[in-house]
Amino acid sequence: MASMNTDHTERERASVAPRWRESAVGALYELPFNDLIFRAHTTHRQHFDPNEVQLSALLSIKTGACSEDCGYCPQSAHHATGVAPEKLMETADVVAAAAAAKRAGATRFCMGAAWRSPRDRDLDRVVETVAGVKALGLETCATLGMLTSEQARRLKDAGLDYYNHNLDTSEAYYDRIVSTRRYEDRLQTLEYVRASDIRVCCGGIVGMGETRADRVALIAELASLPQCPDSVPINMLVQVPGTPLYGTEDLDVFEFVRTIAVARITMPTTHVRLSAGRQSMSDELQALSFFAGANSIFYGDLLLTTGNATTDHDRALFARLGIRPQPAADTGSVDEGGVDRVRG
Repeated sequence: MASMNTDHTERERASVAPRWRESAVGALYELPFNDLIFRAHTTHRQHFDPNEVQLSALLSIKTGACSEDCGYCPQSAHHATGVAPEKLMETADVVAAAAAAKRAGATRFCMGAAWRSPRDRDLDRVVETVAGVKALGLETCATLGMLTSEQARRLKDAGLDYYNHNLDTSEAYYDRIVSTRRYEDRLQTLEYVRASDIRVCCGGIVGMGETRADRVALIAELASLPQCPDSVPINMLVQVPGTPLYGTEDLDVFEFVRTIAVARITMPTTHVRLSAGRQSMSDELQALSFFAGANSIFYGDLLLTTGNATTDHDRALFARLGIRPQPAADTGSVDEGGVDRVRG
């Protein structure tokens, strides 16, 4: 049955003409830096208020002992990173954390579980938890690994707004990062999510030793999905001792900003999120990334099991830049020519 699903996915991908070919994405990367940033910022202003950033909170609701061998992940059972396994959290505890995140200013609450794929009995509690968080008036997001079509439907019925399932890197480089799951498996889960009418959150990680050609291929793949993701997290590798990628050469910061800018141009109505790695980013790098089109961050002191910029620091940075949190009732996306109505 899995083979039939994979064949279906491959046929669907072959029948869809890509909106952005790798040659066109590569040409964007090759632009002089100022020209690229100008184009990205112009695109950003056409679709979003440039002085608003959407705030998401992220909580690990089931930590560690994951059977996947992702080379970047401290929660993998294959790596000796010192992360202690923890059972799936009780619904009341997750809802309490979500309420605290809302009081701190978050409008979206993301729940992550270290699974290859959830068992149906685990999903029973996740469904209950999603409904509890949704009742608080927050947007809900989950990342639980691979899903079946029935599991995706159950999450949608519970009130799940977004499902995160990253491609991580290019298809060509993927086997260097993960061996326990195929690229096509990720695409299949995204297909089930879209079919269930859940919004897709899908991005990748840069700085894992990949080449620019791999970053080009990743952005081209994301921009050419049957529907552009509603959110695209751009993660900078967080190097954790004990993971295979620990010690990888750091990515040049201008190459990171180029990736943000190219994502903005190729996916103009998508929220582009500065995700993992912000703790080590300078204020100047973050400000330049916002100018290049990033308009979402994870807000809070912890990202699953790795550190994040503190909320106090984020508030201070926003005040220095004149950036406002995006209101909960406003998606931030407007029609062409409608930005003046958003900004007043």
